[in-house]
Amino acid sequence: MQCKVLDDVKDLDEALTEITAIRHQMARSAEFRGYGPATLAATGVFAAVAAAAQALWLEHPESDVASYLTLWVATAALSGTLIGVEMVARSRRVHTGLAEEMIATAVEQFLPAAAAGTLVTAVLFLFAPDNLWMLPGLWQILFSLGVFASCRFLPRSIFAVGVWYLTTGLACLAFASGARAFSPWAMGLPYAVGQLLSAALVLQDSTEEEDGEV
Repeated sequence: MQCKVLDDVKDLDEALTEITAIRHQMARSAEFRGYGPATLAATGVFAAVAAAAQALWLEHPESDVASYLTLWVATAALSGTLIGVEMVARSRRVHTGLAEEMIATAVEQFLPAAAAGTLVTAVLFLFAPDNLWMLPGLWQILFSLGVFASCRFLPRSIFAVGVWYLTTGLACLAFASGARAFSPWAMGLPYAVGQLLSAALVLQDSTEEEDGEV
């Protein structure tokens, strides 16, 4: 009797493991709809506001890099928090039973790029301050890698957003060295346009999906 109970428990554990694996596979193969166009557009506005604030109150950011970093890291944190909160709420509404797996997959796709951006910033600030001018370009390139990693999980058109950030990042490294690299629009313009483009593409995909269901 005891052996039979142990066998039943083992079979149950295997069945639960298989179900979990199936759910994760379904989450990875489905299109993620947890990003809302209004929130993405809002983060683009945040970038433009941050650039305007820098232009008004931080005239020489190359001489006060700590304030420059505080402004843009705070803007990124605010944007990430807003996206994260809506992502959880929207996913639970749209993806229902698979919400947790979909959220975990979305975070998994973008987390390496975000972590790399944080570490690169810390290393340059602490050990190579003369190279901090590279940060705007590096941030955009790393962000593009996060977008590319997420592409198979999002509407195909989002690939264009990754191309945008990669292009602007490389342009910053190529043409905006020294004090010019800290121009408010070296960050504000790429992120404002990129996030608004993301919002437009997500909205377009949602509209097409709704039309297809009619």
